Amino acid sequence: MTDADNTRPTPRRRRVAWVIGSLLVVVLAVELVLIWPDLSESVQNLGDLKWGWVAAAVVASLASMSSFARVQRCLLGVAGVHIRQRQSLAVTFASNSMSVTLPGGPVLATTFTYRQTRIWGASPVIATWQLVMAGVLQAIGLALVGLAGALLVGAKTNPFSLIFTFGGLCAFLVVAQYAASRPDALEGVGITALRGVNALRKKPPLSGVRQWKHIVDQMSAVRMDRGDTARAFGWSLFNWIADASCLAFACYAVGAHPGFAGLAVAYAAGNAAGSAIPLLPAGLGVMDAVLVPALTASGMAGSEAVSAIVVYRLVSFLLMAAIGWIVFAARFRGAQQGEEGPDLEPLWGRGT
Repeated sequence: MTDADNTRPTPRRRRVAWVIGSLLVVVLAVELVLIWPDLSESVQNLGDLKWGWVAAAVVASLASMSSFARVQRCLLGVAGVHIRQRQSLAVTFASNSMSVTLPGGPVLATTFTYRQTRIWGASPVIATWQLVMAGVLQAIGLALVGLAGALLVGAKTNPFSLIFTFGGLCAFLVVAQYAASRPDALEGVGITALRGVNALRKKPPLSGVRQWKHIVDQMSAVRMDRGDTARAFGWSLFNWIADASCLAFACYAVGAHPGFAGLAVAYAAGNAAGSAIPLLPAGLGVMDAVLVPALTASGMAGSEAVSAIVVYRLVSFLLMAAIGWIVFAARFRGAQQGEEGPDLEPLWGRGT
């Protein structure tokens, strides 16, 4: 079987995707009916917003965008490609707008970022490595936010779980630094893991090995020391913390006061769901369906949770997307975009 055969969706996969999508539509429709009383009350709550907290949410969202731009600067700087913060921030805003508003947005945003890094002087390998490494750091950061929240929830009954929170942070930092400084050493570990997964899925033992080696080759293009890894991971983690703070400030803006631990768990779960099931831009619908019950479990009323999510979406999604398109129109519209996109097919496709 060829790679093309493996990457082409089969009729069975298409049927499964349609079934899953239909079930999600039904679930969301049922949830809409169930929360309609809370939804109507939440609209009334929006008339009593505390605008100081709304302003704080805007600042937090801007800080989140700025920190992601700094991650990009750190990773490119390791490879000898030095850019200014305003250059990185402009690309971050523009690519974010593409990602959350256009059909196929994540792929278009990835290609756009790749082309800009090539214009800055990055080689094809370095430009692709930066994209891969930024994604790895983002995944680790989000997992850490959720882990910290889950362990802090347990700290209410077991204070020793705080020790495990700190230990988890150290473990994540060690793994991130090791992966960045010696990515080639992960090749054997990844192949072993793939063999185990393939055995469970009843697939050929070497299924996915070529894609994994490709990723390792990209990551091996640049070696990062502990200081470089700490800076890049620190800004990546701050990106999530700032965005989670935006959600917290949105809650405060509607008069709610959720617990920190519950808020962290709700935020991580919502983002994970939105990324895993990208039906609509920015995880709309899917992420919100997870956030509402999660925020309610953290001590908020249903109407307060819906109102807070509306405020959060208006700031982190609509406002940031609008700013991004303004930046794109001012800086990139009509610019030469003749460079091909990154070789990320193994990261998106299925097959051996």
